[in-house]
Amino acid sequence: MCDLIHYRVEDGLALIGLNRAPVNALDQSLRAALINACERAAADITVGAIILYGAQGLFSAGADIKEFGTEACFAEPSLPGTLTRLSEIHKPLVAALGTLALGGGLELALACGYRIGEPGARMGLSEINLGLLPGAGGTQRLPRLIGAESALNLILSGEQIDAERARMLGILDRIATSAEQLLDEARAYAHELIDCGAPARPAEAWPNPAEDLPDDFLARYRVEHEPRWKSRLAPRLVLSALEAACLLPMEEGLVRELTLFKQAEASRQSRALRHVFFAEREARRIPQIEAAVALRKINKIAVIGAGTLGCGIAMNFADVGIPVALMDLDGRTLNRGLERVRENYQLSVKRGKLSAVQVQQRMELLFGTLDYADLSDADLVIEAVCEKMEIKQQVFLSLEKFCKPGVILATNTSSLDIDALAATVSRPQDVIGLHFFTPANVMRLVEIVRCQATAPDVVATAMDIAGRIGKLPVISGNGAGSIGNRMLEPYAREAHRLVLEGATPAQVDAVLTGLDLNMGVFSMLDLAGIDVSFLMREANRAAIAHDQSYCCLAEELYALGRYGQKSGRGFYLYEGRSRTEDKEIVTLAEQLARELNVTRRCIEDLEIHDRCLFTMINEGIRLLDEGIALRASDIDLVWINGYGFPAHLGGPMHYAEQLGLDTVLNRILHYRHVQGEYGEMWFRPAALLERLVAAGKCRIEKI
Repeated sequence: MCDLIHYRVEDGLALIGLNRAPVNALDQSLRAALINACERAAADITVGAIILYGAQGLFSAGADIKEFGTEACFAEPSLPGTLTRLSEIHKPLVAALGTLALGGGLELALACGYRIGEPGARMGLSEINLGLLPGAGGTQRLPRLIGAESALNLILSGEQIDAERARMLGILDRIATSAEQLLDEARAYAHELIDCGAPARPAEAWPNPAEDLPDDFLARYRVEHEPRWKSRLAPRLVLSALEAACLLPMEEGLVRELTLFKQAEASRQSRALRHVFFAEREARRIPQIEAAVALRKINKIAVIGAGTLGCGIAMNFADVGIPVALMDLDGRTLNRGLERVRENYQLSVKRGKLSAVQVQQRMELLFGTLDYADLSDADLVIEAVCEKMEIKQQVFLSLEKFCKPGVILATNTSSLDIDALAATVSRPQDVIGLHFFTPANVMRLVEIVRCQATAPDVVATAMDIAGRIGKLPVISGNGAGSIGNRMLEPYAREAHRLVLEGATPAQVDAVLTGLDLNMGVFSMLDLAGIDVSFLMREANRAAIAHDQSYCCLAEELYALGRYGQKSGRGFYLYEGRSRTEDKEIVTLAEQLARELNVTRRCIEDLEIHDRCLFTMINEGIRLLDEGIALRASDIDLVWINGYGFPAHLGGPMHYAEQLGLDTVLNRILHYRHVQGEYGEMWFRPAALLERLVAAGKCRIEKI
């Protein structure tokens, strides 16, 4: 057989090992080799049963994502056709699932009559994360195996489940004693099937997948969940495929599933999510730093600042078994911080995500201290104190005095000049920015800010440790606001200005949430705290040389003590988390507009969309041109994972590409013209955007 398949016959069993490194992606070449091997085994009269397994242990992580959207996706033999043929073989097929069986890999296992998994195996149908649905029988075979409701929940969640849960659901027939024993026990299982004359496929556990469900179950499911799906297409297509599984024979259901899959694959949403998938992998590549660079050992962490942010950062490390010293100069703040950590963990216990024993283990990894001397053995120190340069510089001077040579000194600043902070110490090569997002124990993004003097091994180690704690690291150059907050400034600026010109906060937010952003500008500012954004502006007024009168409304709210949700009043009125509009905001905006000679008028939703998003996109393109961002796709990841930009739009840069870069440029120029002096100041197209359009480029890239 070819190198993609290991084939051998032993004692009446055909052992077919998938051997396409690294994850047995089911591309056209592997599909062809697999079907040939299975046909050979089916025709061999000495073979009583067939075992499919991963030659290197891992079964299959699914289809080759690079094939989606190309002719190769359905090149013969297609995956749906291959699995249909395997399901028709007249001999028992046993799938031995090692490590992973995801997406098309699990669909391959479902096409087999019998399944055994190693104890640590994980499996799931994760296509929903790419804006797709299972297209090789998953939506038809799984409901007939575990019932419609369980199948629907598993497919829509895209979650990976462990072997024990898979056995309880009915996906696995058996769990092997260990990973090492998987193939031997699969052999024994196959011999049992031969000895008892088992059919090639057992009778369906759920021939009627909707049995015991109300007649209107799927309709009610749609009504209940559609608000959460917003404009996402894939969940609706999954529901349609499950409906087909409940109403149609298998053969017709497979045809219906394939039609729905092709609709999803051709959609903009799936293209956007596939863009995000590859962007995450590309983000881990660091230009000019060799992959083999030696990493610094990180065995103990110190976090300075026991506020909400510092506590969340500390939890990330305790969660993966790394000891953490949490330091604060104020004893009461430190005690409140440690108690806050325990309360967060207790919430996880109530939700069934942690046990009391696990909480205790994690709390034992946290050590509270008031003394810098206790940080002398830390390998990485992260300061998370207030956003004032002089305070952060004092912290770094203390770290210089007490920390050992080679320790990585990280700042969590979201707005300050890290090169200036690094100049405080005699070891600027050890200084780096690690910008966590609040709540830091939940938010996935970490902006890794590389300074002029930062050593390559410090950058590589920061990327590695971020991955160890389950974060998505994105490299940024040093500059006010890094990537995310630098783009947030024009985005929020236009929102503020639009309210001065006649829009309401609710109207602006509705346009943005109508695009499926998690929240609008003003609800976001209220949640983060109007006082927080005010202090960030104060820290950066020297860096922003332009007129800032556009944010006078926020300045007035700060002066009035209206800090947002925390104070019950901000751009909205709050009772708990319940938000209502405040007519006083309109009155205040009218008053400020008169003082600034801003003409008020009716604002259309399209103008809100264009001014908020296109100025933000324009700033992102500037970041790329300046080298602050390495790739346009990195910018997309920052805004998806840090600011709630919908992943199914691909992030702001991908969204701009879909709309057309010429459209973005023309609309910016339009507002530059119609907005008069304000437009001349703020609607200046990025030079790179102008070059891209002039060159007829469709992608945002450096030229």
